[in-house]
Amino acid sequence: MYELEEKGYLYFLIVIPILAMLFLYVYYWKVKKQKEFGNLDLLKKLSPEKSVFKQVLKFVLVLLGLTFIIIGLVNPKMGTKLETVKRQGIDIIFALDVSKSMLAEDVAPSRLEKSKQLVSQIINQLGSDRIGIIAYSGSAFPVLPITTDYGVAKMFLQSMNPGMISAQGTSIDQAITLATTFVDKKDKTNKLLVIISDGEDHTDEYQEALEEAKKLGLKILTIGVGTEKGGPIPLKRNGIVESFQRDQNNEVVITKRNEEVLKTVAKSANGGYVDGNSTKTVLDYVKNALDNIQKTEFESTQMADFKSQFQWFLGFGFFLLFLDIFLLERKTKWVKKMNLFNEKDN
Repeated sequence: MYELEEKGYLYFLIVIPILAMLFLYVYYWKVKKQKEFGNLDLLKKLSPEKSVFKQVLKFVLVLLGLTFIIIGLVNPKMGTKLETVKRQGIDIIFALDVSKSMLAEDVAPSRLEKSKQLVSQIINQLGSDRIGIIAYSGSAFPVLPITTDYGVAKMFLQSMNPGMISAQGTSIDQAITLATTFVDKKDKTNKLLVIISDGEDHTDEYQEALEEAKKLGLKILTIGVGTEKGGPIPLKRNGIVESFQRDQNNEVVITKRNEEVLKTVAKSANGGYVDGNSTKTVLDYVKNALDNIQKTEFESTQMADFKSQFQWFLGFGFFLLFLDIFLLERKTKWVKKMNLFNEKDN
């Protein structure tokens, strides 16, 4: 296993074939001029110690030296072993509401984008906790299982949208039920479910799901996004608003945040509720909540222990360039006997 730390330096490798072509051009240009100047056999007799092989060898050493130096600048890292890393933390499951009401723009840039920003900011302040992500609307969908890879989590987070779940509506019970499947009953790690939503629940059937969550020791923290005044649901094409969502009577639908549902859910699961319109308020609240939850030790996935190997490439590269300085272009006895490049005197 390996990785390249500074891949940008690889572009310098294009210099190597350019230098090679330039060398060949100059060599054949010299041969051409020598032919114009006089007889090649006579010129060889006038300079019997001149070696074509040495010229080529010196140039190859320069090219190899530059190649190794460039690779050294890239800093290749080799995996020397696999190890299991032990960490202390909790399991945090983010359940993000992706129903169409989350497209309302009463909170800039929209409820959904604001929710993504909140989750991303919360992840940024985590230490060694494991995280998972759920998307829900009329049904729930597991976006990312429990992991310690925050980079992958953010990537999946940004791709979430109402189109990923066909069943529309908002069913918080579906999110809670799915979250309980993320929980391993044998795992003693403390777990927290963070629900980010505007609170519009179309079922009111979350009590049974809450009971199951309490049995598993799953605490729930809810974050409400949107305003009580509410706003319409824009229908866009290529980022441009074409119209707004309408009901059966052709009236523009005004969606409002429902704090009461979110507060009820949080209270029933020994958790808490926080207004999600203020990022700082959310981050402070979540940080305080996490500080009050006991961390437990768990084993993370196996990770490669990469070590930098740049020093070997740089050292060998400079050695080749140093060797080139002391390599003369005159023939050596053993090379002369081998008659490489037909250099034996006629």
